[in-house]
Amino acid sequence: MSWSLKVVRLFGINVYIHWTFLILLGWIFLSSLGAGQSTTEALISIGFVLAFFACVVMHEYGHALTARRYGIPTKNITLLPIGGVASLEKMPENPKEELLVAIAGPAVNVVIAILIFLYMQIAGLELPTTQLEDPSQLSLSQMFIPNLLLVNVILVLFNLIPAFPMDGGRVLRALLSMKYDRATATNTAAKIGQFLAIGFVFLGFMYDFWLIFIGLFIFLGASGESRYETTRFLLEDLKVRDVLMHQFTPLHAWDSISKAVDILLDGQEKEFIVEEDNQIIGTISRDDILRGLKEHGGEARLKRIVNPDWIDLSPDMQLNDAYAKMQQSRLSICPVFDENGELTGILNQENILEAVMIQSARRGEIEQVEEGMN
Repeated sequence: MSWSLKVVRLFGINVYIHWTFLILLGWIFLSSLGAGQSTTEALISIGFVLAFFACVVMHEYGHALTARRYGIPTKNITLLPIGGVASLEKMPENPKEELLVAIAGPAVNVVIAILIFLYMQIAGLELPTTQLEDPSQLSLSQMFIPNLLLVNVILVLFNLIPAFPMDGGRVLRALLSMKYDRATATNTAAKIGQFLAIGFVFLGFMYDFWLIFIGLFIFLGASGESRYETTRFLLEDLKVRDVLMHQFTPLHAWDSISKAVDILLDGQEKEFIVEEDNQIIGTISRDDILRGLKEHGGEARLKRIVNPDWIDLSPDMQLNDAYAKMQQSRLSICPVFDENGELTGILNQENILEAVMIQSARRGEIEQVEEGMN
């Protein structure tokens, strides 16, 4: 969150804005002034953008609060120039629960749109056109409220496109998961999403160049979700102890960076745990070592560059759960402790990748045997 600013905390969830969002506001303001609008009108344009993103925040809270009902916390909500992101720890694996969490966000925008429509009827305002006005050209008398209605309708329609990473892709997977296993449902939803993405790219060449970027965004999102769920599917029968690495090299907080470089060059290990007074104080990766060597020199101590954010795992933990925790915390290595608190080994992303490849090969052998029997 170093590139984001906390703006509010509601329902126990922090809301951040990314610094690039401030650039967007500045661009809208300057564009409005450049178009010949007064400062007041330019501020109204900023107000419209803020009102729009307020709707986006409520959309994300729809996801977050619904997920909370099923015991899934949300780390934070971050506003970006392209929209909002609710960092749920995970999506529910129960299809009905996932369906409700996925559809909760668009449902919030439907409610907002209905309330705005009722207000417009009472106030005698005209319905919006089918084309959204340029925010830099808006004034209070020029379709402010009607355009706010329109953007909520657009949010609903866009998010319900049946493709990852949109809500519609998760809705589609949830519906497919009611008949198929989650991995099959994810792959099917991803293929549908990729097909739609290719359609967006073709339409982009013919009509609107922005559709090309939307298509690429959808295609990459669908591919990423498919890979993630395929990995989880292959790891579902394994525990941490099945891939635990017992041979590893711990480093000491007061070792020099040069010593870490020597160990890095002398073996295959790329990530290490760092100890001080027989206690683990963090982890360090190859990139950390190289960056530290460049910034501080070889004689500097590892304590200056150690990553203090780490989680401990247990041998009996499901490997999928450990993998999810490491992904959420962006950790490449974690220590593993037994029930007595004794360090028994380490788990790193390379272990997990090798387990995925082995499980994939094993399942291929099983499928070949089954085909031979048939």
